[in-house]
Amino acid sequence: MSNEDLERYEAEIELALYTEYRDVISMFRFVVETERRFYLANKVERISAPSDPFIEYRLSDCWVWDMYRKSRFLAEVTVASTRGITVEELPTLEL
Repeated sequence: MSNEDLERYEAEIELALYTEYRDVISMFRFVVETERRFYLANKVERISAPSDPFIEYRLSDCWVWDMYRKSRFLAEVTVASTRGITVEELPTLEL
């Protein structure tokens, strides 16, 4: 496989991942971003104490932006970081 083939393959996977993200984002309440990953979740709970040297959250009913995973839907995941974790609540759509 040439470098060009590999780049084309990765570009196709990224496009498919973005399309999936666009399709599922309305199913979630929160966006959670770490230095390594990007998650969508319906429940976000901080489980580390404010005095801890790291930040730790438990996410429930999640979707993870990771192009190398076969299944991106997760029942529960714990994320931890010493650099910081960004949690944003998505706006609710009115029907």
